[in-house]
Amino acid sequence: MGAYNEDLNLPVYSAGVPTDEPRFSKHVYDNVHGNIYLDPVSLLKLSPFPVSVVPNRSMSYVLILHLDLQLCLKFIDTEQFQRLRELKQLGVTNMVYPGAVHSRFEHSLGVYWLAGETVQRLKNFQGMELDIDKYDLQTVRLAGLLHDIGHGPFSHMFEREFLPKVISNSQWSHESMSIKMIDHIVDTHHIDVDAHMLKRVKDMILASTEFSQLRSNAEKRFLYDIVANGRNGIDVDKFDYLVRDSRACGLGCNFQFQRLTETMRVMDNEICFRAKEYRNVHKLFSTRADLYRTVYTHPKVKAIELMIVDAMVKANDYLGISCNIDDPSEYLKLDDTILKTIEIAPDPELAEAKELILRVRRRQLYQFCNEYAVPKDNIEHFKSVTAQDIICSQKHTSLTLKEEDIAVTNVKIDLARGRENPLECINFFKDYESEEKFVIPDERVSHLLPTTYQDMIVEAVSEAFENFQMRTYGIKAQVHETPEKKKRRVM
Repeated sequence: MGAYNEDLNLPVYSAGVPTDEPRFSKHVYDNVHGNIYLDPVSLLKLSPFPVSVVPNRSMSYVLILHLDLQLCLKFIDTEQFQRLRELKQLGVTNMVYPGAVHSRFEHSLGVYWLAGETVQRLKNFQGMELDIDKYDLQTVRLAGLLHDIGHGPFSHMFEREFLPKVISNSQWSHESMSIKMIDHIVDTHHIDVDAHMLKRVKDMILASTEFSQLRSNAEKRFLYDIVANGRNGIDVDKFDYLVRDSRACGLGCNFQFQRLTETMRVMDNEICFRAKEYRNVHKLFSTRADLYRTVYTHPKVKAIELMIVDAMVKANDYLGISCNIDDPSEYLKLDDTILKTIEIAPDPELAEAKELILRVRRRQLYQFCNEYAVPKDNIEHFKSVTAQDIICSQKHTSLTLKEEDIAVTNVKIDLARGRENPLECINFFKDYESEEKFVIPDERVSHLLPTTYQDMIVEAVSEAFENFQMRTYGIKAQVHETPEKKKRRVM
C-alpha cells in the first residue's frame, strides 16, 4: 500500500510491520512471569534508499527500521532505576530465608508487566465501552514500573524503623520520594514525556496513600486502582510480591491472581470481580497475612532489623544518612550497600556501628524471648507497649533490666483493611450479563473464614514480659511460657 510523503515529494511504501507485536519488543526473562515484553520498537520516518524494487518505477524508497527506545525503556536505562538492583525486596530477610535475594528491580518489572496485561484484558473485554487507548496502557505501565523507585535501603525498615529514630515526627514516605525521583529522572535525562501522562502516573502511585487527591468521579477512575488500589487493596503490586516473595522463601502460594485478572470487569468506573471468586480474593489477603507472620515479622528477621537500625543510627551523625532523603540526586547514593560502607570504613567514629554489624555477621543476634497476641476484645483500644512498660513490670531481684536492655516490637497483622472484613470493601457481580454490583456481607461468606481480621503481636524479653500481661489483661496471652534460659537473658 502506498502513501505520499509531502516532505520528500516522493512515494512512500509501508512495510506493514505491526509495531505492537511482542517479537518487535525488547524482552526480559523473569522467573515468575516468564518473558516480560518491554515497549516495542517504533517506525520512524522513512529513510530514502534508492533501489529498484517496485514494478514500473525506476526509483523508489524502502522502509528502514530505526530502533527507538520507547518511554519505559528510557526510564529503565537510567542510573536512578538501575539503583533498584541494589535494593533487596525483603531487606535483611535473606539472612533467615537465604533465597530471598530478589530485588526491587525485578519486582518493578513484574508490576509493569502485570499492569499492562490487566489493562489489555479490560481493553479486550470492554474496550469500546471503557474507551481504553494505547495512551492509557502506556500510562498504567509506567506507573507500575516506577511505583517503587523511591524506596530506601532494607525495604520498609528504612522509613518505618530508622527514620523515626533520627528525625522527630518523620512523615517521609517512599511513595512521595518516588514522585520526586520521577521528576528528577525526567529533568536529568531530558525525557520527552507528556505532562498530563506524568501527572496521571504520579496520581496512580499515590492512589493508596494519604497523599492521594483523587476524586471518586475522576475520568477513567478504575485505571488508578490497578497499580496501587486505595479503594479495596486488590492491585497488581500485591499480585507480584505475594507470588515472588513466597517463591523466593520456598513457601507455597495458593492464591491465583490470573483468575482475577481474567474475570474482572469495570462497573460504574470501578473494577469489580465475579462473585464466585470471593474465596480467591480472600486468599490474596490471607496469603499476605501469612507472609507477614512467617516471613516479614519473623523473630530472627526482626532481631536483625533492630541491629541494623541501631548500627545505622550510630553511623548517622558521621555519614549523614538521613540528610540525603530530600534531594533525589543525593538519595540516589542510598542503597543496601550502606552496610558494607560502614563495615569497611576505617573511621573510628563508626566503631560502634561496625561492632553491631560484626555481631550480625557472627550471628550474635539480639535474643527473641517471647510474644503474645493481644486479646481480640482489647485490640480496638490497644496502646503500643514500650520498653518502659516492661521495665516497670519486673520483680525486684539482684538482676535489674534497664530500658536500653529491651526492645519491644508491636506488630499489626491484618487483611489490609484493619479490623474490617476486606470483602466488604469489594464490589462483585453475578455474571457477565448482570448490570448490578454488590458487596458480599459476612453472613453470606463461608463460616470457615475468620471473624477477626486483625492481630496485634507484642514481642519482648524476660519474665517481666509475663508480669506485664498479667497486670494488663489478667492472663498470660502468649502461646507458651518464656524458656527458662531466656527469662533473664538480655540483648
